[in-house]
Amino acid sequence: MRLKGKVAIVTGGGSGFGAGIVRKFVAEGAQVVVADLNLEAAMDVAAAAGAAARALRVDVADAADVRLMMQTAELHFGRLDIVVNNAGVTHLPGPLESVSEADFDRIVAVNMKAIYYAMREAVPRLKANAPGAGGIRGVVLNMASTAGVSPRPRLGWYNASKGWVITATRANAVELAPFGIRVVALNPVAGETPLLKSFMGEDTPEVRAKFLSTIPLGRFSQPEDLGNAACFLCSDEASMITGVCMEVDGGRCI
Repeated sequence: MRLKGKVAIVTGGGSGFGAGIVRKFVAEGAQVVVADLNLEAAMDVAAAAGAAARALRVDVADAADVRLMMQTAELHFGRLDIVVNNAGVTHLPGPLESVSEADFDRIVAVNMKAIYYAMREAVPRLKANAPGAGGIRGVVLNMASTAGVSPRPRLGWYNASKGWVITATRANAVELAPFGIRVVALNPVAGETPLLKSFMGEDTPEVRAKFLSTIPLGRFSQPEDLGNAACFLCSDEASMITGVCMEVDGGRCI
């Protein structure tokens, strides 16, 4: 029960890493708003979690939706302690000059601007919380990627967006530390999520083998891996940790 009494928002919570984080948070005592563009998926995850979770359709690239998401957490659960900016998109692998402007704009909107919207709404709320363990008032966890640390070819603009997430995490951690707000990130390697095929371009045994050959531990990341790491970073056990972008990558970035 490491998150007992905490209220969290998890964007992209209807599938993949987000669903794994929701499941772990609820198991550890948190109440969670499961935010996803796919309401049916969010409802399935929330239903499995029971009364501790509430599903909400949210377009994280829409400022009004993000504001409603924050208000829902407060109205339904009474407060807000943790924001997990997990929702993300990619473009199909290809030469950087071949990526359409529409795809580029979507990456900027979902992977980058959505975090701006979320922090703009969340930070005043977290600053208003009474300080807890270690004087901490709240935690923001951003989903970055090994792509922002060790970029793969042909995913140039996705790589760049995740590099931005890493820099934003560190910059905001420094600025918000005096207010008792921690900002951290996770850098997962390619995982068994709906985005895997998009990263690889095609899902064949040969392509999978090529990807796996770059991961020393020899497997893709699983939603549970990210749930476990997120739980630690968002718990009071990590009250002295901020600005960290933790690799959950089976050794890929070594």
